[in-house]
This record gives sequence, C-alpha cells and structure tokens, in this order.
Amino acid sequence: VQLQASGGGLVQTGGSLRLSCAASGGTFSSYVMGWFRQAPGKEREFVAAISWSGGTPYYADSVKGRFTISRDNAKNSVFLQMNSLKPEDTAVYYCAGDLLELRAVSVKYWGQGTQVTVSS
Repeated sequence: VQLQASGGGLVQTGGSLRLSCAASGGTFSSYVMGWFRQAPGKEREFVAAISWSGGTPYYADSVKGRFTISRDNAKNSVFLQMNSLKPEDTAVYYCAGDLLELRAVSVKYWGQGTQVTVSS
C-alpha cells in the first residue's frame, strides 16, 4: 500500500488547511486510516483516525473541535480538515494506514509526510 499525502503549507494562526491522502494498492476500504504528526525534537503523535466505514472518528484532545477527519472509500482517500490552527500545530503530518491502535507503533503503512507551519 502506498500513501501520498498533500495539502500542507504555511498559514497564519487561526487559519485553515485541508490535508489529503491518496492510497493505492491494498484494500483501502477495510483499513482504519489516520493522521499523525511530528514536531522537531518530539515523538510522532496521534492526531485523528477514522474507521473503515467513516462512522467513528477519533481525535487527540489537542485537536478536538478544530480538526475533522473524513474519508472517501470510492476515491481511496482520507482527509484532515484543520481549522483554528495554532502555532503548536506546526509539524510534519503523516497519513497512516491500517491502524491497530491509536499509536504510531501500531501503524502498518505510512505516507511520506507533509509540512504544516502555523505562524504566530
């Protein structure tokens, strides 16, 4: 399975970005998909995940109410809408496929990462 993330960029505090992740190979519609992020000098952390059907999203406390994860199984894609961005959201964001738990060690497939920078 290959995951291609896109949509990162530079945005001011309070702004919005939408990340996309396109999957190829495998059986996308059967995977729990997610997003993680890693800031410089920090461990990769869980951000959001969504069940195979799209009916059960999970969020880190730090992004609840600001980020929304969604998926389109017909297009083998998962998205992360990020609103009310804060400087502490600055990180490389990674698309993750086939999560067994909401932890980086449980992820089977990783995308290449896309940089999100929020200026103050």
